[in-house]
This record gives sequence, C-alpha cells and structure tokens, in this order.
Amino acid sequence: QVQLVESGGGSVQAGGSLRLSCAASGAMYGQYSMAWFRQAPGKEREGVARILCEDYSVRDTYYADSGKGRFTISRDNAKNMLFLQMNSLKPEDTANYYCATARGWVPLLAANFHNWGQGTQVTVSS
Repeated sequence: QVQLVESGGGSVQAGGSLRLSCAASGAMYGQYSMAWFRQAPGKEREGVARILCEDYSVRDTYYADSGKGRFTISRDNAKNMLFLQMNSLKPEDTANYYCATARGWVPLLAANFHNWGQGTQVTVSS
C-alpha cells in the first residue's frame, strides 16, 4: 500500500496563501484518483479537490465548490507528489487537510478513498 505524508500546513491570515504537499511512497499504476480532503472540528470530512491519473499522466481535475477558483491541485510525477495551492484563504478554510488515494475514478466522497495520510493542520485567522 502506498504511504502518504502531508506537509505544508500552518497558520496564515485571511487572504493569504499556503501550499500543501503530499509525498507518496511507492509506485501507482493504472487509473487512480488522488484527492485532498479537509475536516474541521465537529464536522464531517469533506472533499476539496481530486486529480485523476493514469499511470503518471493527469487525466482531469475536479474541485468542490469550497475551493473552486481559489485552490489548485497538481501532481509532480517525477517526485511522486501531490500539491494543493490555496490562495485567498478564509477563516472557514481552517481544518486538518488530508491526502487520499483510490483506485480508478471515484466521486469525491471520503467513503470512496481507502488510503489516507495523517493530515496537516491549516489555521486561517481573520
């Protein structure tokens, strides 16, 4: 099983930016989804963005409404890493952010992803 390790979280003021990274150990072949989720205290884990890959080629990207226009998901094939560039951050973006993978194309729901990192905390102050 591929191990996922997130980094890049921190504290930032509203309007600022952060870039989250997810290092994946082990090769992934065929078609698979990689995604970013977040979970705030007392709330369910929600999908933020998903990238669909085939071997190491990106096929498409998808954003939940919460991040559309502000967040960008990307993949560095050579380094086997996943990124989430977050701009124009708002206090409501405060959460623990998780990287996750799933076989094939799956809807951006936590129940569809079987492999998770440990998370990285993002705190946005007003």
